[in-house]
Amino acid sequence: MVGEFKVGDMAVYPAHGVGRIAGIETRKIGESEHRFYVLKIEETGMTIMVPTTNVRHVGLREVINASEVDMVYAILRERDVMIDNQPWNRRYREYMEKIKTGSIYEVAEVMRDLSILRYRKELSFGERKMLDLARSLIIKELAIAE
Repeated sequence: MVGEFKVGDMAVYPAHGVGRIAGIETRKIGESEHRFYVLKIEETGMTIMVPTTNVRHVGLREVINASEVDMVYAILRERDVMIDNQPWNRRYREYMEKIKTGSIYEVAEVMRDLSILRYRKELSFGERKMLDLARSLIIKELAIAE
């Protein structure tokens, strides 16, 4: 669920992970004024400005709660999954689309699938980096989930 954020709230931005709302600013663009959430990704120092009217479109969302953590663990534990035997670059694009959704459940699926695949064959460099990214995104969010 996406609601209003306040300064100091933690939020998740797709493919970048958990950040803190550092401010809410109004900027003039052309003839109109727009309000922006200023999201600071503390690990990288990156600052992202998200129009308050575009929150849902860009995928900015609240950190999951404790009851949703169990679903993430259930996805990660699942082993009876069909993984397409497609070329790594097609699989990479498909998984990157899942990561870009911002859904922790989709990111968990990517982590699960690549972890399973890693035992069947050697992952490409891109797949190994993606597995690291998915793992990092999940760990950071689970660490602060309430």
